[in-house]
Amino acid sequence: MFLGLQWYWWLVIAAVLVISIPFKIRFMKWWSKRRRGKNQHGKWGDDE
Repeated sequence: MFLGLQWYWWLVIAAVLVISIPFKIRFMKWWSKRRRGKNQHGKWGDDE
């Protein structure tokens, strides 16, 4: 089949991608919030 993978492996890959999209969105929101919080405390987050 396509790239040597059976059709069911493509279903597994597609399912993993679809399931991981909400987690990626949640992580990106958390990461941007975390970076904004660190920027208020100095460039490296632990500046005095």
